Amino acid sequence: MSDLDKLLEEALIRRQADDSLRTLKIVDSSLIDFSSNDYLGLARSTALKDNIQKKINSIADYKNGATGSRLLTGNYLLIEEAEQQLAKIFNAKAALIFNAGYNANLAVLSSIPKRGDTILYDEKSHASIKDAMRLSLAKHLSFKHNDIQDLERKIQKAEGAIFVVVESVYSMDGDICPLDAFASFCLDHNAYLVVDEAHSTGVYGLPGNGLSCQLNLEDKIPIRIYTFGKGMGVHGACVVGSKLLKDYLINFARPFIYSTAPDIHSVVSIIESFEYLKHHKHLQEILRENVKIFKEALGNNTFLTPGESAIQSFLVPGNIAVKKASQILQQKGFDVRPILSPTVAPGSERLRIIIHTYNTKSEILALAKALLALS
Repeated sequence: MSDLDKLLEEALIRRQADDSLRTLKIVDSSLIDFSSNDYLGLARSTALKDNIQKKINSIADYKNGATGSRLLTGNYLLIEEAEQQLAKIFNAKAALIFNAGYNANLAVLSSIPKRGDTILYDEKSHASIKDAMRLSLAKHLSFKHNDIQDLERKIQKAEGAIFVVVESVYSMDGDICPLDAFASFCLDHNAYLVVDEAHSTGVYGLPGNGLSCQLNLEDKIPIRIYTFGKGMGVHGACVVGSKLLKDYLINFARPFIYSTAPDIHSVVSIIESFEYLKHHKHLQEILRENVKIFKEALGNNTFLTPGESAIQSFLVPGNIAVKKASQILQQKGFDVRPILSPTVAPGSERLRIIIHTYNTKSEILALAKALLALS
């Protein structure tokens, strides 16, 4: 065994010792899906798949890959047309497509805030936001979750240009950011609000243009990031805002400059998914009703986090305990996964439960009964 292998093995042994070792597993399709981010069922929609394929078949100069970055050989008419459509969908001046929401967050936060500036971020922000800040030369400070008062205290320590980063719907607790309050706060304090709409895209607004648009806050939020691999059922992401924002990212955002462009199939899938949702608005209402059924079945259970979105978390502290709880549920036919520390803080390990449009009432009630048996 080489010295490098020994070094790697030691790290894996430490992770195994605290029951946080990760492994890859093939999804068991026989289980009832309460785990994927396919909130609206678009990823499994055969109708959407057919629409995408019909569009692909109509493109004469179709290529399997983009062949290069957008600034070299990877730019093409369809991706520019898609960005124009996305700008209209999100009520923005311009949109810039990225391969994933992770890349979009890296692009924004690593390139715009400079040395001497300050990033203030919600303590429950997900990994890509935190990783992006590590690449920035700006100072970064966290504030208590959804807490305007704590943000006001932290802003006293800020210097230079100030960027406040939040998510519209948080990925672990599934609770919603009070965007109205944050938008007003940032305007009053000359700060720039950055909103990650990863878990609201598709689920809120029409046609799925997120919570910011649903609340008519577009003009108060200079930078918004949308992800298409969750509620929209496909892949990719975009950053929307002003034309100057787009031009800046094209020139200074390394994740954009040095990445191969998305292929035609990915871009067609994005636009067709929004077109499909435009004609199936009822899916959002079905999802809300299913979430309501689930929460009412659990009642005021103290282990259930209070979020009203499709993301529901059932707290089972301890890596060993939460993995055992997940195994029990899977044995009963439910695909529910454990979220371990260090992904979440020690003591807040949980079963992350995703409600979908395609979960039946009887399935939801059966899951709720199984969860109650755990508590």
